[in-house]
Amino acid sequence: MTTTAALVFNDADKLGFVASVDTSRIYINVADHSLLARVGVGNLVAIQGQTAQEFLIGMVEKVTRLTREQVMIYESEEQAALPSDSQEDTIRAVLVGTYKTIEGTSSNIFKRGTDSFPQIDRSCFIITSKNLQQLMGLLAKDLAPDKRLQIGHYVADRTATAVADGDRFFQRHAAILGSTGSGKSWATALILERASNLQYPNIIVMDMHGEYKPLTKKFGGYASGLRIAGPGDLATPDDDVLFLPYWILNREELLSLVLDRNDQNAPNQASRFTTQVRRLKENTLKTEGKNDVLSTFTVDSPIPYRLEELLEALKKDNEEMVPGAKPNTEKQGEWYGKLTRFISRFETKMEDRRYGFMFKPPPVTLAYDWLSALVSRLLGADKSSPGIKIIDFSEVPTDVLPIVVGVFARLIYDVQFWLPPEERTPLTIVCDEAHLYLPARDDADVVAKRALEIYERIAKEGRKYGVSLLVVSQRPSDVSRTILSQCNNFIALRLTNEQDQGVVRRLMPDSMAGLVDILPLLDVGEALVLGDSVLLPTRIKLEKPKLQPSSATKNFWTDWGAAPSAPHKFSGAIEILRKQTRTSTPPSTVASPTPPSSP
Repeated sequence: MTTTAALVFNDADKLGFVASVDTSRIYINVADHSLLARVGVGNLVAIQGQTAQEFLIGMVEKVTRLTREQVMIYESEEQAALPSDSQEDTIRAVLVGTYKTIEGTSSNIFKRGTDSFPQIDRSCFIITSKNLQQLMGLLAKDLAPDKRLQIGHYVADRTATAVADGDRFFQRHAAILGSTGSGKSWATALILERASNLQYPNIIVMDMHGEYKPLTKKFGGYASGLRIAGPGDLATPDDDVLFLPYWILNREELLSLVLDRNDQNAPNQASRFTTQVRRLKENTLKTEGKNDVLSTFTVDSPIPYRLEELLEALKKDNEEMVPGAKPNTEKQGEWYGKLTRFISRFETKMEDRRYGFMFKPPPVTLAYDWLSALVSRLLGADKSSPGIKIIDFSEVPTDVLPIVVGVFARLIYDVQFWLPPEERTPLTIVCDEAHLYLPARDDADVVAKRALEIYERIAKEGRKYGVSLLVVSQRPSDVSRTILSQCNNFIALRLTNEQDQGVVRRLMPDSMAGLVDILPLLDVGEALVLGDSVLLPTRIKLEKPKLQPSSATKNFWTDWGAAPSAPHKFSGAIEILRKQTRTSTPPSTVASPTPPSSP
């Protein structure tokens, strides 16, 4: 049986010959100088392998044309030196894969990496037109239809569809990185849109600014929209409002919010807090008759208790007088006066309505079975409930944001960890604006470190238990190195900051580091996609999602020239600011204040 080769080269495609080989890079001397104008950074070239059926595929990193001035010295010293120009064209390419016409019983195979290095003087060809289309088609040829994640089209050939392996993309962590306005939110929405076409996707999006709201069912989308309760939701919360009661937080998380480590009594405060919380949780288990849990629980176990009872117990400790050494005398107890500042800080947090989602949850959250209902709502994915959940964190105070997103991730991870392996459904957490709560460890305060610990643990071990991360950030240089280093797939959009480019360069294999140089030049919606999910790292034009997030950049100059900024609309905004909650009534409909009458 004759095999028809997918890649066929002729003399018109021949660039030149291999001049130098340096591990993963090759240098090509261009013989046909007219072809150099058709070669650019990111283009593909083919190098003849050890057999006629094998070609090594390289990606162009650098194209050089030099004009050398050679001085020809004649025998007669009286004759003038005559300069002449000679042209030298070179191409530097990095080897990315191997194409074989036949390998065993298979034909037209492309695989990542190389089994051998090219030899000096081997012929080199430019890959264009039909050959380029054929090669791009081979990249997804063996990918099963149910694994295909279509993300756009190749810039080198707009007729070829760019497809990634959906399993590899999600199971080995991924990152979407790009400067503001580069199309980062588009890319995220596109991935979510593709996942929504599956029967039972399971994705939780940590939406920091509410920009993915248009993707929710409330606005005609495909995702379930939830939001963390704001100050205006405490009295009559809607169905889409989530509370995160204090008793879900473990000891370290709660202490990081209310304990001042610089207080000289901090060790005493932490010790007494721990003892009293454990006692209250023990009382709950006894009341509920949970004797099996009673024998093994810890102070970190998520067991409900009343915050008022905790403060009452701490105040009693702080004011307790005990019998003195002499009859009918009293002396200050062990904790007398040592908890005053701790209690004051705790009460201040409780009274601040911005923290109401944590310290003023509705009574139903004190039910023993309430946590099971919350987890089912977050992790459930069936025909009656959308598997993609977008959680709006925009009303969460910035000082506790790391704790809140950390608790969500820890809760999800712990449930997956303790589920029997056969009952685990894979889950991905989308960390939108990750630099806000997953900072580089050197920049993390006490609160941020609590979130970092759980996300870094997921990055290192989550794949074993069916939990993966999709990190989204405009400042990769500000994101935890540990988390980014565990990501095996990258969609890198335009990055103009040198520090951010340096982070991406360090995350890539040495042979691919040169590709980072094109990041500042990418157009909006263009990305460099590489990792385990794609065979060939290449430049891709991402498709626009049908439903786009509300993250469009304002047209400053156009708006200044066309739309007035009416003074009356600000009175409504001031009232919202005072209430610390958004209302359903647009600020522009609020009546303007009546001007004072003239004297």
